[in-house]
Order: sequence, then C-alpha cells, then structure tokens
Amino acid sequence: MAALHRGQPLIQQEQYTRGVKMITTQRCRLRELLVAVAVAMVAMAAPALVCGRDLNQTMTVQATQQQGSSNKKPLVTALIVFGDSIVDPGNNNNLPATRMKANHAPYGKDFAGHVATGRFSNALLPPDLIARRLNLKPLLGPWLNVEHTPEDLLTGVSFASGATGFDPLTPQIVNVFTMDQELEFFDEYRRRLVGIVGEAETRRIIAGAFFFVVTGTDDLANTYFMTPYRAGDYDIPAYVDLLLRTIGGGPRRRCEARRNYAALMYNKALQQLIDRLNADPTFHTLVVYFDIYDIIEELAVHGERWGFTELTHGCCGSGLIEVTMLCDTRYMGVCDDVDKHVFFDSYHPTQRAYEIIVDHIFKNYVPLMHL
Repeated sequence: MAALHRGQPLIQQEQYTRGVKMITTQRCRLRELLVAVAVAMVAMAAPALVCGRDLNQTMTVQATQQQGSSNKKPLVTALIVFGDSIVDPGNNNNLPATRMKANHAPYGKDFAGHVATGRFSNALLPPDLIARRLNLKPLLGPWLNVEHTPEDLLTGVSFASGATGFDPLTPQIVNVFTMDQELEFFDEYRRRLVGIVGEAETRRIIAGAFFFVVTGTDDLANTYFMTPYRAGDYDIPAYVDLLLRTIGGGPRRRCEARRNYAALMYNKALQQLIDRLNADPTFHTLVVYFDIYDIIEELAVHGERWGFTELTHGCCGSGLIEVTMLCDTRYMGVCDDVDKHVFFDSYHPTQRAYEIIVDHIFKNYVPLMHL
C-alpha cells in the first residue's frame, strides 16, 4: 500500500475494497511492515523477532540471538526503534504542521534538569529503560532534532513519531511521519553508519541489533473510532489487522467492549501470521509472540498492588482529557505525586508504570531470545 505523506488530500472511502479482499489487503500490509524491517536484517544475519501486545500498546521486538552475554557488557549491538508516542523521544518536535508534541511542560517534569525533550511522559520512555537494561546507554535519542555523535549513532536511535500508525491515513490526519517514512529514516541511518564504520561493521551492528516497534494505538483510538474515514467502509474484522493493542474506554478506563473485541481479534490474527512466518523456510527469522496484556490490565485495574493510588486519572489537569497541547502548565496544574499515578496525561503512562511493564518484558520474554 502506498505511503500517504503529509500534505496529500484525505483518502476517499471509495478507494477501498470491501469484505474478504479488504481483510487480505490489510493483513498483507502488516506483513509487509514486519517483513520490511526483518528482511533488511535477514540479508546480513538471521535475527529473532519477538512480538507482543498489551492493553495499551503492541510492542514488537527484533534481535539476533547471542550466547554468553554478560551484564557487564552490552547484550546487543544497538537498539533501533520505530513507532508512535510510546517510543517517540522527540522526533515530532520540529514538525510545523502537527500539535502532537510533548516539548513543553509538564512533560519531562522528572527528567534530568526538568527538560521537556519531546517524550510523552514525566521522564523516561520504554526505549530508554530497555537501553539501560541492555547495557547500551542511559537514553535512546531521536533520529531528528539532535546532533548525534558517531559513538551515539552506533548504539541506536528512535525513528518513532507520536500519533502515527499502520494505517497510512492515521499520520496524515495529524500531520506526523508515516511508518514508511520511519523506514526511510532507517535507510538514512544505515547509510550514516556505513560512512562512520564501513559496510562490514554496519552489517555486524544491524545484525546484532534489538529492534522495537510500537504502533497501532492511534489507528484504533483516533482513525477508526473518532473519525468517519474508516468505520463506514471497514467493519471491525476488516480493520482489525491494523490494530495492535486494546484501548481502555472512557474516563474510568473501563475497557469498551467493541474496542476490546477489535484488538483481541487482531491479536489472534497476529499469532496466526507469526505461525506462518515461522513455517516459511525462506524467512530465516525466529518469531516469538509475547503478550503483556495481563500486566497492563493489572496496573489499570489493580494498580494499588504496586503502590499506585490513582489508576484512572492522569497527573495533568483533570486527568481525563489533557494530552499533548492540552497538557500544558501554562493553562493547568499538575500533580505532585506522579509515582502514585499509572498515567501521566490522559493517554500516556508514567515512567514508573513503564518500569513495571519493561520489567515484565525482561522477566518473561527477553530470556526467550538468549541474549
């Protein structure tokens, strides 16, 4: 499916087929995205792909298997990230036509120096925490808007753009980068590596990298359920292959049944896709599905077990609607006890919630990768 870049007219619904053909098309798009990342690696090595879904976000991880790694040295060569606001450390900052940014207070409230870097949280995001757990570096920076040292590029960056999605209409609506553009950024990144260390060392770095892809949230939450552009032509089974997480419904964050149904259907389709990939002798990639639905559900429903006292309201303003431009200390207050909140704004978790999620990933799924 062709990429829809910023500035193009909205897609007309007549352009989309219906029924079985539509479902097949969307499955192929997802496969193309996953394989597009994998094939770039397979040409140089045989990486392992680990895919996961949770109540709030799908997380896809790819890495080569490495034996005998020590906690005293990096477990992988680099961390390379694609996706949306869960993993965007500031790539949206200089996009002039979008308001999907977190480069203003109170974002970064608990970051070093209280700097709003563009991370959609009070401090660190999952890629930062994962980079630390992999012994790579304390922070994973954005591909754009910063001056990278050669040494920093060698250990990875994030190409993620807040509010993007698998559906090409999703980023177009809010004027952010498409997933196809993120893959183009990766191509640029690879060329930069070749210029720094040469082709052979670049192959080694890419082959040993840990790939983390987080997207699908905004396809469901914004494009499908909040705009008229998809729901009229796509029923849930037809649209589900673009969805990679369950969305909590309403101010109380009780799961709205129709949205939950959509994500669960996609979850099943994703597992079937993984089975097909593993059975394909030409794919040369181990694919492992990991599910962290339960830990997110526990945080949203029984967060007091982890010491959270506020499970449904974000820390910013009323905690019900404030996100991105609406979450701004020029117009509203912010809580003092961030660590007691599961969510920082009305949409994104706090660093403490992310720490629990990442800990769950490393305890239950990363061992399968034999790093």
